[in-house]
Amino acid sequence: MEILLFLVGLVFIVGGAEALVRGASGFAADLRTSPLVIGLTVVAFGTSTPELAVSVYSALSNHADISVGNVVGSNIFNILFILGLSALIVPIVVSQQLVRIDVPLMIGLSVLVLILSLDENLSRTDGLMLIVGLVVYIWFLIYQSRRESVEIRNEYAREFGTERYAKNRWVKNIGLVFVGLALLVLGSRWLVDSAVSLAQYLGVSELIVGLTIVAAGTSLPEVATSVVAAIRGEYDIAVGNVVGSNIFNIMGVLGFSSIIVPNGVEISISLMVFDIPVMIVVAFACLPIFFTGGVISRQEGALLLGYYVAYTLYLVLAASHHDALPRFSAIMLYFVIPLTVITVIIIALREIRSKKKVLK
Repeated sequence: MEILLFLVGLVFIVGGAEALVRGASGFAADLRTSPLVIGLTVVAFGTSTPELAVSVYSALSNHADISVGNVVGSNIFNILFILGLSALIVPIVVSQQLVRIDVPLMIGLSVLVLILSLDENLSRTDGLMLIVGLVVYIWFLIYQSRRESVEIRNEYAREFGTERYAKNRWVKNIGLVFVGLALLVLGSRWLVDSAVSLAQYLGVSELIVGLTIVAAGTSLPEVATSVVAAIRGEYDIAVGNVVGSNIFNIMGVLGFSSIIVPNGVEISISLMVFDIPVMIVVAFACLPIFFTGGVISRQEGALLLGYYVAYTLYLVLAASHHDALPRFSAIMLYFVIPLTVITVIIIALREIRSKKKVLK
């Protein structure tokens, strides 16, 4: 019964996010907003509404581990799984200049989360600071969109153009927004309640469920958006959706969740010493994109996917206190990770040298 409730809640959340994005995009199009701005704000943030709904409900229900674990797990899932899968299907060429700003911002915000978590609490002040940062970021995106190239504008216009909304009436857009919000509220309640029961049944912590099952489930809209965009050759959308969603998860989801809870959201020690640092490392993993000619190859995609499998396996072994955990951790710590770092450094140095030769 709990699994059925979880699945129904997940369907409601994904459907609600789709309805909300369509309705909000319709409003934005009616206001003659640039398709680029619609893609970078309404759609990128709209695909994160499942995380927002689940984290807010979890925070209000005193399930802080699910609330924060959902955000951290989703950010890890977005980069390792979604970007990895997209690149494995079709090598992704990243040409959008704005990503050069967004990725460092995503890294900085990930580090900021760790700093704010040192007192094991995200207070209302912390949340307010994150929300203000989100407002500034949205304003910057709107300003930056006016400077984008014609190619990038056309790319976003094909995906989020105003033509398909031309015949839509404002009543329909309002209906979609309200239906989407209703589905998100109801779906998040069922999803969180069933996830808590599932954690109790499996004998694992709510944090593990939040980092894995809930995080992956609420990231399904990002999976669909980025994979389809990659197949269509709309690479800026594929990458921009992931990076934009991660930024919104930190500033919007964590920020709002911290504000609505009187005493803020508690951060568990295990999140602070392991999962949040993993989120930071994963964010840094995006940097090699710019050192390899702006291309995420199939090999790099497979590497990202492999690391997500390894991360999930570690969580499962840790939750079950399996005897293989020490050996698995040693292999990852002393062999796999150092080898990956060395490989990335070599690739980066080669790319820098090649660019210097071209300049000469």
